[in-house]
This record gives sequence, C-alpha cells and structure tokens, in this order.
Amino acid sequence: MTRASPLEAARDWLSSEGLVAVGGRVLVALAIVGATYVLVKTMQLGLERLRRRAKVASPLIYIIEKVATYALAVAGLIAGLATLGVDLNSFTVFAGAIGVGAGLGLQGVVKEFVSGLVLIFDPAIQVGDFIELESGLRGEVMEIGPRATRLRTNDDLHVVIPNSKFMQSQVINWTYDDESGRIHVAFTVAEEADKAVVRDVVIAAAQALPFTAPDRPDRKTQVWMTGFAGEGLDFELIVWPTLESSRHPSSMRAAYTWAVHEALRAAGISNASPQLDLRLRSLFGREGDHALRALDMADRSKSVPREPIPERAPNDAAAAVFDDAARNSRARDAEPRRRETQA
Repeated sequence: MTRASPLEAARDWLSSEGLVAVGGRVLVALAIVGATYVLVKTMQLGLERLRRRAKVASPLIYIIEKVATYALAVAGLIAGLATLGVDLNSFTVFAGAIGVGAGLGLQGVVKEFVSGLVLIFDPAIQVGDFIELESGLRGEVMEIGPRATRLRTNDDLHVVIPNSKFMQSQVINWTYDDESGRIHVAFTVAEEADKAVVRDVVIAAAQALPFTAPDRPDRKTQVWMTGFAGEGLDFELIVWPTLESSRHPSSMRAAYTWAVHEALRAAGISNASPQLDLRLRSLFGREGDHALRALDMADRSKSVPREPIPERAPNDAAAAVFDDAARNSRARDAEPRRRETQA
C-alpha cells in the first residue's frame, strides 16, 4: 500500500465533507454577525435622525435606540454562535465563570454599564441637557454610552465621564424643564451711594441685555442689599435669564457683571475700595476753607480736575452668549453626520 503524499493528504482533507460543513457554518455565522452589525448601525443612525427632528419625544427615542441596539447586537451574537453549532446549554457554565470574573476583575465595567442603563431611563439627565458636575465642569450631554457619558463644553471640548460619576455625585441640571433658574451677581458700591439710585440703575442695565427674561409676577429682576461694612454696601443683582442663555452661565454672568459696572460708572456711583478717609473738622480753631488755607491746600484742591469717564467699551461677554448659542446649535446639527462618518 502506497503512502499518500502530504499534498494529496491536504487535498483530501480540504475536500472532506466535514470540513466543507464546518466552513459553511463559519461563513454563515460571519454573515449573520456582519448583517447584525450593519442592521444595528442602520437602525442607530435612523433613530438618531428621527430624534433630532422630534424635539418633544427625543428622550423616549433615545431610550428605544439604546435598548434596541443592545438587544439586537446580543441576539445576532447568539445566532452566530448557534450557527457554529455551539451548545448554548453549556453557556450557563460559561456565564457562571463570567459572573465570577465580573465580580472580581470586571466589576468596574459592569458598574459603568449598569449606571449607563440607569441614566438612559432616568428623566433627570437626558441627552441635550446642560449640566454642571460637582467638580465645576459644565457641558451639554451629547451621548450616554454603555461605559461613559460624553459632554461638550462651551469651549468645544468633548469630555468623557464614567457613568458612575453621575450616580455618586451632585449634578446641577441647568435645563431640567422649560424654565430657567435665577442667578445672583454680587457687587459693592461706596457707602455714601444712594440705594434707590443704585437699584434703578442696575435693574435698567440688566433689563437692557437681550437675554434677560421679561418680568413676571413671580419672576422679577431685583436688587438685594446683602450687607454693609466700613468698606461699602454689598448688593446682589437677582435676574432671570432666558432658557437658552442658561446653557452659557460663564459668559452670561460676565455679561451682567460688565453691564452693572458700566451702569454704575456712568451714573457716577463709585465702587467701594479699602481706604483710609481722614476728615478734618477743625484746625487751630478754623474750619472748612479756612483750615485748608492754613495747610495751603485750598487752591490746590480746587485746581485738581476731575478725570473724565472714558468711552464705554463693547460688552464682549454679552456677544459671546449668542456666539456660543449659534456654535452649539451647529454642533448639535453636525452630531449625526459625525456618527455617520465614524460608522
């Protein structure tokens, strides 16, 4: 009996029915996984576009998008394994091993995944909300993923934050509903300033800014006096901005601060500053101009000219509020195209 050559043995093995059957199953499994991937991406992009158009039902569509894509991906993987002939009953042992691994080395991944599922169904934080973390980081929620949530700041920076951070720390949602929250802008004036004049001037300056919401019975622009000391009178401007401007708290607060300072300066109201005031009531039995003449200061005090108030500079922060809003709107519109490019 002659021995077959290695080439003939390899040819016989490749042409065997068993190998052909195994190869066919592998190809079918790969086709199922590939089709599942394409279907998941197509459904994800379609729901993403629908969510961009449907403003009211956007949170519900986002939940459907995430749950459906996760379920479809798992179903495609299971179908591929079944096509290969893998006994899914033995999967219970494998699942038990995975559970032990998740409890040890993969507990961080599982924690982030579960936190992501909670965030998807939690109405307190949704895609499109502008939030502020306990660390002071502010940004718009662009995506809630299985491991992390992506924020986009007003400086066009994309920050990826683990999902568990939102479950374990304080989060301020600036756009939780259709009403904006009021802000406090502190300022201090000289002690001799007329409080009524300060109030009228500052309120007029705040209402002149285009992103100040109109007064309502329960939402009014006000000026509160919060304290007084030897250095001056402490006030706070209480103002209700529009909802869109609430997405830009830094530039908005800077715009109000600028407007208050410009208005006070134009009204001749001085800012409080630490200084020592020496009041001379009498000198050698003389008062007023007679005392100044004794010190040879009468003519000098009258000859000192008052410094003119310089021209008003543009309020760049007020313009930045609208610039940021326009840039953020373009970023939201470009988000689906960015995901299509990545896909």
